[in-house]
Amino acid sequence: MSQNTPMPPNATPGLNLRGAVDLSALKNRATAPTAPSTASPYAVDVNEASFQEFVQLSQKVPVVVALGSGRSHQSAQLTVVLEKLMNDYNGKIALGRVDVDTSPQIAQAFGITAVPTVVALLNGQPVPMFEGELPEPQIKEFFDELLKVAASNGVTGNLGGAPDPETAPEPPLPPLHQAARDAIDAGDLPGAVASYEKALAEKPNDAVAKVGLAQVHLMMRAAELNVVQAEALRTRAAGDPDDLEATLAVADLDVTGGHVEDAFARLVKFIGTHFGPERDTVRVRLLELFDVVGVSDPRVSAARQALARALF
Repeated sequence: MSQNTPMPPNATPGLNLRGAVDLSALKNRATAPTAPSTASPYAVDVNEASFQEFVQLSQKVPVVVALGSGRSHQSAQLTVVLEKLMNDYNGKIALGRVDVDTSPQIAQAFGITAVPTVVALLNGQPVPMFEGELPEPQIKEFFDELLKVAASNGVTGNLGGAPDPETAPEPPLPPLHQAARDAIDAGDLPGAVASYEKALAEKPNDAVAKVGLAQVHLMMRAAELNVVQAEALRTRAAGDPDDLEATLAVADLDVTGGHVEDAFARLVKFIGTHFGPERDTVRVRLLELFDVVGVSDPRVSAARQALARALF
């Protein structure tokens, strides 16, 4: 697990998903007003009162949420880099800075356990990013990939920067893909699964439907867990590395909370130390999570190499 600044005691990590991160409970909490950024016009300070409005912005552009703490020097350094990149992207991405010391419920909603942690949202849906500090070029790779995913989902807006001449209007989604997205928006995850499965039955090499199905399966599994269950599973996994159910569940929790490397390492380690049906079950789950995170993500590439070593 990361050695970054730990979360404060009142920010118990948990998972609060309804198809995606459900932040409606934060909507009416009274906190300090939002302060505009002086470093970038595309970055704002976000708190529990303003977060729901910020989430809605993700229907227009990808939004990046930087969860940090005034107690963390790493958080301050990362914020400087992120704000610079917001200016470079010129309104195609928005940045929300969250202080977990004053807005612990936002940290709880994402299930983070250390700061700084960066996550993203597209159409209100969480997209795993990274934890800790990274070099600027590597962060830019994450953001470039985020924009590609956003374009494939029709999120191609701009917050006021100059229009991108290379950005063309996205064509309509195939009917079954649109039906799946509509079902997700309505909270009907089984309906989304049915639409994606039908799309794959008609076109087995439909990569977008495959990824969508993996994402919905993850959301369904995560939505079944409350905070107490999540903590109990983490305790079980820590105490018994042979516990298949706990291993799979904690990997899901880590991915939805942005701890992608932790999830992959946990599953690869299980595969390397077990044989038989349990090993294959974990391997299949790991491949599914590769699809969720994105096959071009550098963390997936590294985990594939580790998986090959574990298998052979």
